Amino acid sequence: MSGIGEGELINLYKKLFEFYGKQNWWPVDYEYHTLYKTDPREEIIIGAILTQNISWRNVEKALENLKKAKALSFEGIGKIPLDKLKELIKSSGFYKQKAVYLKNFVEIFRSIDDLKNISREELLKVKGIGRETADVILLYALDRLSFVVDTYTKRLLIRLWNIEGSYEEIKKLFEENLPKDLEIYKEFHALIDVHCKKFCRKKPVCKDCPIADICSFYSR
Repeated sequence: MSGIGEGELINLYKKLFEFYGKQNWWPVDYEYHTLYKTDPREEIIIGAILTQNISWRNVEKALENLKKAKALSFEGIGKIPLDKLKELIKSSGFYKQKAVYLKNFVEIFRSIDDLKNISREELLKVKGIGRETADVILLYALDRLSFVVDTYTKRLLIRLWNIEGSYEEIKKLFEENLPKDLEIYKEFHALIDVHCKKFCRKKPVCKDCPIADICSFYSR
């Protein structure tokens, strides 16, 4: 697929980490979960389903609504009427579909413990769970070494090294060339997203970019 390997990816990770610092993804409201004795990992999964095809800012509004309704957990999603759930998550886009996905998910998995031994293949069979969502669940909620690929990842690879590939090819590229380290997997994905929102946008902002020296797009 490409000529890059561990050296190039680790160098990229170090440059991004040095510039942006630790991102501490996935963002959850620990205070809420302490107060209501719910599991923050369930918020990660709910957020992962809601953020499909929409910006995180829109998801935050939906999560806040779920908090106000005391429904930010598998149990809460299960108990709330479907029409009410649709109303609460409307800001997340495709809300009718996502409400059904959430209901279906919590019907299959009543608590985070039910996901303890789930495989990626099993997750991908669940309605509404695609590759990216499955990998977010595995990495951030279940602490599994499963690298998350998104639009930003693909954009960055094309700009830096003219690398294109399918989701699975890019996932394999990272997983074969990174240390088996949960923190690196979590931080790297987060750093790529932060960087692409700030500099490597659809219309790139190359001025002051911290990785311009290794970018083939910039050199052209």
